[in-house]
Amino acid sequence: MTKSVQTETVVNEERKTSTHKFLIHEQGDHVGVATSPIQAGERVKGIYMSDNTEVEFLALGDIPLGHKIALVDLEENQPVLKYGIQIGLTTKKWIAGDYVHTHNIKTARW
Repeated sequence: MTKSVQTETVVNEERKTSTHKFLIHEQGDHVGVATSPIQAGERVKGIYMSDNTEVEFLALGDIPLGHKIALVDLEENQPVLKYGIQIGLTTKKWIAGDYVHTHNIKTARW
């Protein structure tokens, strides 16, 4: 005897969505982390986790979930702060709203 299993998909029409597209760990950090994908040209809001201060930027590039957005302008070879500590160095100039990844940051770990 074969038993069939039915599955049901429930769609919540009043699903809550966050208005924040990125999080910032500490005041003074140079980058925030995308909590959902960000599209180039999109105005996005972020929030500081330390005190709930909100900021808004124009995204200058597509930023995948979990990747970084620049919060400040930095010249090449400048320290990059996240969690209130240096995580790397810029490898070229950034402006606020830029996508931050391996093409423009070098890790401080090695």
